[in-house]
Amino acid sequence: FLEELRKNVHARRYRYRAVVFQSGAVVQQLCSVCVFVVTWWYMDAGMLSPQGLFGAALVSSLLGYILFDTVDGGAGRRESRRTRWADLKSTLVFAAFTYGFSPVLKTLTESISTDTIYAMSALMLLGHLIFFDYGANAAIVSSTLSLNMAIFASVCLASRLPRSLHAFVMVTFAMQIFALWPMLQKKLKAQTPRCYVGVTVLFALVALAGLATVSSVGAVLFASLLLAISCLCPYCLIRLQLLKDNIHGPWDEAEIKEDLSRFLM
Repeated sequence: FLEELRKNVHARRYRYRAVVFQSGAVVQQLCSVCVFVVTWWYMDAGMLSPQGLFGAALVSSLLGYILFDTVDGGAGRRESRRTRWADLKSTLVFAAFTYGFSPVLKTLTESISTDTIYAMSALMLLGHLIFFDYGANAAIVSSTLSLNMAIFASVCLASRLPRSLHAFVMVTFAMQIFALWPMLQKKLKAQTPRCYVGVTVLFALVALAGLATVSSVGAVLFASLLLAISCLCPYCLIRLQLLKDNIHGPWDEAEIKEDLSRFLM
């Protein structure tokens, strides 16, 4: 009976470098939230004009759009059969719709206290990070819910900015960093892993530099969090993997692999 004992039959063996590489998705999304919050803080403090942010976001979006098509030589566009004209129309419709409703967004939460808005925004951004699709096949993953929570947080924070133009630019920037930027990340990760690693490191440095201008203590804590996620957690996973001890044998439940549908007819 014990001669048929087997251990860790279906256990996956992870390599440290591979786990560190996969942790880049979590690092990038944390940095996205950090960049968004820091940008909102600059606009709320009057240190960043909406025209400047809109211009920078427009230029970066054009560069990202060109890079998105260049990475795979346009193969993804040919498979989806989506033209550039369709992309331009979608962009114009979204920009016009958001600009038209920006006065409503600005006055949407006037009856709610600022502390409540900040608490709701923090909760929504946390939920965005929890439900984001990092590549894991799990029931908790929901890209739609994650994006909706991020946009809801951006609308709440945008309603506390001085003018309607600020609210419009803030919501537009949120759509770029929470919807378009992850799409480019996934394309780079699949097509050019080395470029993806470089972009992740550069994006983390930008987020840390921006946060350092707001709070040096916050920048140190955020850097510690990124190092723990990208270096310490993969090491702990590899070490704990050595302690895995799943046993298999004749006592396992039988798995019926034969098609028995003919008996049900």
